[in-house]
Amino acid sequence: MKKLLSAFVLAAFVLSGAVAGTAQTKVPEGRVSISGAWALYPMVVKWAEEFQKAYPQVKIDVQAGGAGKGIADAIAGMVDFGMVSRDVNPAEIEKGAFPIPVTKDAVVPMINVKNPCLSDILSKGLTQKAFTDIWINETVETWQAVVGGKIPAPLHVYTRSDACGAAETWAAFLGKKRQEDLNGTAVYGDPGLAEAVQRDPLGIGFNNVNFAYDPKSLVPVAGLTVAPIDLDGNGKIDPSEQFYKTRDELTKAIAEGRYPSPPARDLYMVSKGVPSNPAAAAFLRWILTDGQKFVPETGYIQLSPEKIKAGLEKLK
Repeated sequence: MKKLLSAFVLAAFVLSGAVAGTAQTKVPEGRVSISGAWALYPMVVKWAEEFQKAYPQVKIDVQAGGAGKGIADAIAGMVDFGMVSRDVNPAEIEKGAFPIPVTKDAVVPMINVKNPCLSDILSKGLTQKAFTDIWINETVETWQAVVGGKIPAPLHVYTRSDACGAAETWAAFLGKKRQEDLNGTAVYGDPGLAEAVQRDPLGIGFNNVNFAYDPKSLVPVAGLTVAPIDLDGNGKIDPSEQFYKTRDELTKAIAEGRYPSPPARDLYMVSKGVPSNPAAAAFLRWILTDGQKFVPETGYIQLSPEKIKAGLEKLK
């Protein structure tokens, strides 16, 4: 009970007191440039829209292109912030990368709704070992080899061609550290990978949550569905593992720790050192305070009060 009360008090401090402090601070006129991860792109676009409503004197440009581009642009000083969907490594920190976590999401495996083994996949799920055999070991060539059944349909594997956090996160789930460890036909960007599997009934790929689900209907994108993960390896998807029907069910499972991490992970805004552009610094503080209220409706998971407080402390 004491721990629960403490968490409530901390949340009230961060999301009320800190928000009030942001609202009272004069935001200077200026421009903010942002590039990087597809995973964070929809959220940052939403934040930019809402921030500019309140502070029209600030213009914000947001461009996707992959986490690799985001971190490179930030370190080079080409943008105010790089959107990064993976942990920032020590070598990048040494070059001046200054990461602040701003929200959380996950990567999910995607298949076509016309997959000939769809019913078996949805009822049995795929284990971590099965995914490893598909993307890393390349020891399975048919869907029958993965989930059984009588249809020896070939299996077509897709991955990402751009340097991205989604691929690195998926590789980490499969026991590897690098995107390059993933095999398969390489496709550019989240939209491209989703489209490739949409067109291929025998395909399997992976997407960030907000490219796996339709933002209006909140169900999987037309033509696609999530391949459920058999977390306990018992050969079936138990009721406790059935949280893929809608985006909100999945984000709730991620927030509660019922979806594995990785492929659940924090998402970062990265600058070169503490943000020197006053407008950019104000935008980042707003993201950690007022901006957090837009996180659930956009399909992401709010940071813990402790992480928000730590981020604000770093920006002082």
